[in-house]
Amino acid sequence: MEIEVAVIGAGPVGMATAALLHRAGVAVQVFEAKPERVQQSKATTIHPRTLEVLDCLADGAVTERMVEAGNAVPAAHFAALPDRLSYEKLDTSFPFVLQLPQPETERLLARHLAEQGIPVEFGWKFTTLDQDDEGVTITSGAGTRRARYVVGADGAHSAVRHALGLGFPGSPASCMGFLADVRLARPPAKPHNWDLERGSYSVLPLPGGVYRVFGNELCDTGLTPEDAARRQAEIPSAAELRDILGRLAGDDLCLTEVLWTSRAGDTTRHADSYRAGRVFLAGDAAHVHLPAGGQGLNVGVQDAANLAWKLAAEASGRAPRRIVDGPQSYDAERRPIAARLAANTLAQAGLMVTFTPAGKALRDMMSGLICRDGDTADELRGWLSGLDVSYAAPDGGLGGRRVPNLPLAHGGTLHRALQPDRLTLVALGPVPETRPHGEVVRSLRGWEGAAAVLVRPDGYAAAAWSAENLSDEAIAAEIAGWEAR
Repeated sequence: MEIEVAVIGAGPVGMATAALLHRAGVAVQVFEAKPERVQQSKATTIHPRTLEVLDCLADGAVTERMVEAGNAVPAAHFAALPDRLSYEKLDTSFPFVLQLPQPETERLLARHLAEQGIPVEFGWKFTTLDQDDEGVTITSGAGTRRARYVVGADGAHSAVRHALGLGFPGSPASCMGFLADVRLARPPAKPHNWDLERGSYSVLPLPGGVYRVFGNELCDTGLTPEDAARRQAEIPSAAELRDILGRLAGDDLCLTEVLWTSRAGDTTRHADSYRAGRVFLAGDAAHVHLPAGGQGLNVGVQDAANLAWKLAAEASGRAPRRIVDGPQSYDAERRPIAARLAANTLAQAGLMVTFTPAGKALRDMMSGLICRDGDTADELRGWLSGLDVSYAAPDGGLGGRRVPNLPLAHGGTLHRALQPDRLTLVALGPVPETRPHGEVVRSLRGWEGAAAVLVRPDGYAAAAWSAENLSDEAIAAEIAGWEAR
């Protein structure tokens, strides 16, 4: 077979997928339709869980470069509300939001792929595919290639999804706001500004003295799908952006330079399935929504982390049915996450663009709940950061929960010690150093009262045991359930 896995799309999700597959021993190649990388900022926010799943690459070199290049901000916003969600006390090595423009994220991921010898071919515009029992033939104007599996990470208008004939149901846009990267001589005192009679605007700092501005005027809301499509095509010029900010802010915030402008709406769609035979979808190819808080890039990279180890196991013949088409399969685990993502971004759209007295009252109430830093704030913080995202567990226990980056007795931390293609047994209590089935990694701290936990390559618990129910037989039986039969 020419290629084990062909990844269509060289954005952050496609490159993360390729990097994680390569780490698991899979021969992978990336194909991108564009002739070269674009420099549009698009997503600018990276949350803690995304940094965690990338931290395994090159023993942390990728994340270290990303953190060095970005701005670490200790709080996140929900729906541009004035009270923000603090990340400072989160149980993670990355207790912050990383503000990093997408071109820089892509440059650093591309650097890693080049260092690992993972080929990326630009100007290869995917057109069709044909799959059989042995693999997939993919075609472009440049010819055909043959791969055992294909991952479509080619964005919201995914040619791979269209070629598969998969449905992409959802709701069309009803609002269409502006966004831009600019330089300002006088940024506002408050990052988020909302006015019942004029609209809203936000100003967030990026590296290099650049600011991301975004918002909505009243005329941007309550649109028909046709009006939304028309507005999306009307990209504001620098002069028009000055006028918009003048209407919303009372002046142009001393706008000195406009680097990029675009529009974004609340179109929300979700693919019928994330797998068709030997072909998978990830990122925007599988789900689109309002770009609130940069969640699209983050959830897409987490798609990649869930898929990579499972596809590596399948490609090598080691995958049990449970991760191929069973309850722990890629589709079964990630589709509910994207459904919840769609719901929370639609809720944010409602909070952001309902310019009515009722909308103001709702914003005030939600911001007050966040300010109290209680259960509501914890729920939103856990979801946005990605740290509280979990998968269904048959036994209702700790299985499917994210395991924190525990410090290890031999030095280092758990996330970097996880194996890319097999489960890792972690001792959290009086467990012998070795057991009949192999080596045990010992943690210096506990987790949720467990004595031992079996951790998947993506950092989620496969199973956990208390001191009372821990035994060699129980561990061996659980490991056997994650192996091909």
